[in-house]
Amino acid sequence: MSHLFKATLGKGAVAVLIGLSLTACNALSRISQIGEEPKLSKIENPAPPQPISLPMPAPQVAERQPNSLWRPGSRAFLKDQRADQIGDLLTVVIQIADEAKVSNTTERTRASAEGAGLSSFLGYETELGRVFNDNLNPASLVDADSSSSSKGVGSVDRNESIKLRVAALVTQVMPNGNLIISGRQEVRVNYEVRELLVSGMIRPEDITSTNTISYDQIAEARIAYGGRGQLSDVQQPRYGQQLYDIIFPF
Repeated sequence: MSHLFKATLGKGAVAVLIGLSLTACNALSRISQIGEEPKLSKIENPAPPQPISLPMPAPQVAERQPNSLWRPGSRAFLKDQRADQIGDLLTVVIQIADEAKVSNTTERTRASAEGAGLSSFLGYETELGRVFNDNLNPASLVDADSSSSSKGVGSVDRNESIKLRVAALVTQVMPNGNLIISGRQEVRVNYEVRELLVSGMIRPEDITSTNTISYDQIAEARIAYGGRGQLSDVQQPRYGQQLYDIIFPF
């Protein structure tokens, strides 16, 4: 066994041991929480750790009329009620109704046969029996055949419908006036927590007079809806099965 193979085998064993130890730690943590309800996340600063950097035009300063009570772009007479500053809130309306259906079928069949013989060649064909054996038939020196078949069927039938509303927080104002928003909502019912996360970039012009915005008007939208708890746990494969699916090559 070469030194390179031994080193590779050793590294592989260490990686497997580390993975098993992490799995065991997670399993012990989950065992210690048996009988407890899922804990809600703490309220944290939703602002990204680093500001978003995108090519932006020069900031535009709103011109104010000193002899007018009306401010350009306002939806109210005295004050615009829409979110426009860091820390302001607005409501994101999520109404997703997606449906997709795809069906593909592929089938391939191939068969081939080859044959070659040398029944007569100036009498030298008789010498082949001395080289090989007496059962050699010069008229059938090569006789080969092969066949293969392949069939694949795939289908996708998806129907999704989500209708939610969530309050989001303005976390950043871009130089051109666009707003970066981030919202999170957690609801716990018995031993199951439902989470809704939404973030992205919006234009102040798309915010309605009721301080709401539709999800399809959010650029770089990130919308996640899921859960954690006992019901979500039983829908996932066991740790051993997940590890087996990862390392099994066939």
